[in-house]
Amino acid sequence: MQVLAGMLCLLGAFFFMAGSVGVIRFPDSLSRIHALTKADNLGLGFIVLALVITSQSVAVGLKLILIWVLALVASSSICFFLGRKLIRGG
Repeated sequence: MQVLAGMLCLLGAFFFMAGSVGVIRFPDSLSRIHALTKADNLGLGFIVLALVITSQSVAVGLKLILIWVLALVASSSICFFLGRKLIRGG
């Protein structure tokens, strides 16, 4: 289980790095927001999955999943509103 958790953490770190590279390399703000949102949500999901696998209790695992879901909702909502503002010329 520890090896699987380590591999999931590395995979999550890879997606975080890919999102950061996307923010630096993409030409416009909408592409940057898209890259950051998708890669960060996926990276966080893999890291949370690794932590759930290594957690000692079900309650801790459920709390970690709840934190991930809240981060998904917040990130998606904020990026939607930022993108809409950018399209409208704000």
